[in-house]
Amino acid sequence: LPLDSDTILESVKRTGRALIAHEDVEFMGFGAEIAAQIAEHAFGQLDAPIMRLGGKFSMVPHAPGLESEVLPQNNDVLEALRRLIEY
Repeated sequence: LPLDSDTILESVKRTGRALIAHEDVEFMGFGAEIAAQIAEHAFGQLDAPIMRLGGKFSMVPHAPGLESEVLPQNNDVLEALRRLIEY
């Protein structure tokens, strides 16, 4: 399996939080499966909602300048983490 669910669930149970960040779109993306597994197996340990951060619902352009507008960047991840911690 390309997904280490045990490690993810251990982390969620230890921290009480989950931020799923990936380049795919949030809607029906790979992160949705991770969120479903967390909700199914660690819901009682969550202290905040599961947050997802994904690319915009668009095709990924080939130009680097445009690609950075579609895919999550470091600042996007940091902002999402701040929101999650403050919840």
